[in-house]
Amino acid sequence: MARLLLIAAGGTGGHMFPAQALAEAMLDRGWRVKLSTDERGARYVGGFPKAVEIETVPSATFARGGPLAKVAAPFRIARGVLSALWALRRDRPAAVVGFGGYPTIPALSAATILRLPRMIHEQNGVLGRVNRVFARHVQQIACGTWPTAVPEGVRAEHTGNPVRASVLERAGAPYIPPGDYPLSLLVIGGSQGARILSDVVPAALAALPEPLRDHLRVAHQARPEDISRVAAAYGAAGIKAEVEPFFTDVPRRLSEAQLVISRAGASSVADISVIGRPSVLVPFAAAAGDHQTANAHGLAAADAAVLIPESRLDAATLCGHVAAILENPGAAVKMAHAALNYGIPDATGRLVAMVESLATKEKA
Repeated sequence: MARLLLIAAGGTGGHMFPAQALAEAMLDRGWRVKLSTDERGARYVGGFPKAVEIETVPSATFARGGPLAKVAAPFRIARGVLSALWALRRDRPAAVVGFGGYPTIPALSAATILRLPRMIHEQNGVLGRVNRVFARHVQQIACGTWPTAVPEGVRAEHTGNPVRASVLERAGAPYIPPGDYPLSLLVIGGSQGARILSDVVPAALAALPEPLRDHLRVAHQARPEDISRVAAAYGAAGIKAEVEPFFTDVPRRLSEAQLVISRAGASSVADISVIGRPSVLVPFAAAAGDHQTANAHGLAAADAAVLIPESRLDAATLCGHVAAILENPGAAVKMAHAALNYGIPDATGRLVAMVESLATKEKA
């Protein structure tokens, strides 16, 4: 029977997208793959290959909910660990990989108890809470952003952040510089941090010089409750815009964009760099450990992105940066090439090598 890889991930797309990339690659290499997540993470499994077995286990977070939810959290987690122990004994994996988030606690805890080969992948420039807990209890740590601070005495390896097959298909897609023709601008914010972009971006684009504004074609991800007002703001400015809560074809839209305005989630930064597009990054100020700022630093230092702290984001500032990029095709091209040079398109392959090495060492 084929070797089994258990992937534990959940909570947000930032955890699930690289997990999906690894699942796709391991299936191609003849492995069986299971995904362990909770009800929240299960919302993101639609893009996973059908061959991946999905196991939903109880888990909980101490960061959300009222007092009763916080009191109940340890009991839900304990129930999840017992469920994972039963599952891992019944079908023993050759390796277990955790991608962070509270839904990974049951699988990684059970793997630790059973002394199974296990590792974690941290997407952000700062270890998440759960990965920080398990950092000393796994054999390997892979990091998507470099450098990533890890506990003293713990060794980590830089792999980059795996991107989905749909992103890899467009890796290095030729960049069409801005000019006297329709210009595509993509605005992606993530479910938690999209509101400030919905508040500021339409006003910033409305303030652009009329010839530039007339050429814009905007695709803007916004919270469902913000869609009507964001669409109205673009309409009042005479800007053609699609405003949706989620785009299923972000890789295509990235490849066609002249400019991307985005939060600095690890997966967004990886997608932007692998495809190679100029960007304006606005890190989510409330991100744990300010990890989105850490994520954005590499692209900004490579002159591939403009980094605007949330505290300094206003319509005038953003308008100036957008105009500086879209009115200077040569500068936009340099940013696109710099982003591409920063990207790590073989991040999935690096992670696959670590997983197979881990499983082989244990077998030996």
